[in-house]
Amino acid sequence: MAKKGADPNLFGVIGLGRFGSAVAQQLVSEGKTVIALDKDANQLEPLKNIVDQLYPIPQINKAAFEEAGIDECGTVIVGIGKDIENNLLAALAAIELGVKRVIAKASSDDHARLLKLIGAEVIFPEVDMGIRLAKSLRNRTTIDFLSLCEDFSIIEVEVSSAFAGHTVIEIDVRKKYHCNIIAIIRKEKVISNIIPNTLIEDGDVLVISGTDEDLSDFQKANNH
Repeated sequence: MAKKGADPNLFGVIGLGRFGSAVAQQLVSEGKTVIALDKDANQLEPLKNIVDQLYPIPQINKAAFEEAGIDECGTVIVGIGKDIENNLLAALAAIELGVKRVIAKASSDDHARLLKLIGAEVIFPEVDMGIRLAKSLRNRTTIDFLSLCEDFSIIEVEVSSAFAGHTVIEIDVRKKYHCNIIAIIRKEKVISNIIPNTLIEDGDVLVISGTDEDLSDFQKANNH
């Protein structure tokens, strides 16, 4: 049973790798309140100016989650990937705290079955990736593509002259296209601490998350 007083507009994101970070940023861009947790404090750094409630946690358990306020969430997304044990522990802890909806990333069919047995919803980020990739290839500047879940993806896009030479705030992809710049790849170096005055240079590759429709709008603008 969901905890009385749980907020349907409060989301917990556990595990801030590529998947969890993108989900957290997109939820914030849509006006949701997010509590984001990770055992690695370094994973919190890129989100410090985006997500208000960031918590490094010493271990995956109910006590740590409750202290961070996970029990008040209406939905929790478990983005822990390779560590299946902690993925399952995180989903179970959230469920036992009474979170109404727990969505967990699965890495295999067996993993998915275990998640379902404890009461979690399951997502496979790679599902339908081939189809979505084929669609994305229609845009000549798209370099890489990852489908995280239905209608939500991450793409790597080489910037065109339309955006090169402008700052992040000047192109303002969050306001204009409802997307989020997760990182900038510049000469094989990854810049993850994106600030409004960060200058986008010719040859940069933007790592951007958003819905497929919004990403398509951004790509069209970049291709002009």
